[in-house]
Amino acid sequence: MILKLVARRLAMLVFVLFGVVVLTFFISRLIPTDPARLIAGDFASEEVVEQIRVELGFDRSLFEQFWIHVGNLLQGDLGTSITTGQPVLQDLATYAPATVELAVAAMMIAVIGGILLGVLSAVYKDGWIDNLVRVVALTGVSTPSFWLALLFLLLFYGTLGWFPAGGRIDPTLAPLDRISGLYLVDSIVALRPDAFLSALTHLVLPASCLGLITMGVFARLIRASLLEELGRAYIRTFRSIGLAEHRVVFGHALPNALTPFVTQLGLSFAAMLTGAVVTEAIFGWPGMGGYILQATQSLDFPAIIGFTIIVGVIYAVLNLVINIAYLFLDPRLRSGAVK
Repeated sequence: MILKLVARRLAMLVFVLFGVVVLTFFISRLIPTDPARLIAGDFASEEVVEQIRVELGFDRSLFEQFWIHVGNLLQGDLGTSITTGQPVLQDLATYAPATVELAVAAMMIAVIGGILLGVLSAVYKDGWIDNLVRVVALTGVSTPSFWLALLFLLLFYGTLGWFPAGGRIDPTLAPLDRISGLYLVDSIVALRPDAFLSALTHLVLPASCLGLITMGVFARLIRASLLEELGRAYIRTFRSIGLAEHRVVFGHALPNALTPFVTQLGLSFAAMLTGAVVTEAIFGWPGMGGYILQATQSLDFPAIIGFTIIVGVIYAVLNLVINIAYLFLDPRLRSGAVK
């Protein structure tokens, strides 16, 4: 049954996450730095450092520390950040909404633009539209994100003055009550059109920078997959009976061509959530990228380990969602699951 297949995927998810926990913990212990000294500071006495080491359990054996770490994780405790002095989970919850808002907006740009360009390129194969789309897609794939971000700032902020240079909202506006942490959502709930417009204009440049690069990947993938579907026998049959071309493309070929696209969609969204460090840094976007960059520079082990575990959870969960989506996109997988 399909439920059995989902249950197997969930069991694999548990093993993957346990593997992530094992790797992150033991790799962090291989780094030749004393966490207790980092927490205490350079000028703390050895007595203070030793007291911190005992309180945090660093005086115990490595395996004892590991199982204490696992027990804390099961209770939702990712540790306390050395840099901020706050629980890592609380820090990530503070910065995550900004990253989620940026990633969702960028993904919308990438999906809509990628599918549109990919379909146009496949339908008008070897024509001028196809050649133009392929050049645009190749340019997007090969363009470094930092260069595109700086170009956007130079053109749309420095020259044209259409969009702000960075941040999430105009600091001169009245503070926006935090409900979800997503400024577009919170401004709608609070009936604040001024805040909504400001948040939207601040979002355009970083989301476009992040989305256009991924859009090139999507366009190439959709083009290749759709061309393969358009060459199949069932498509020729539909055309021979006089079915309208738009129904052939959008009603039959495109849905079947989206199956490999789903995998790239999930992986790209996970990458946007966890790897938009450069984009966030250039546009001053207060998301998880800036947080983990600061943690890495200051050797904030609890923050680094906690963020890595969250990344593992995101990838594992999205992989599970992709596998379940395959069951609905491909009837052959459903029949195989039932058998």
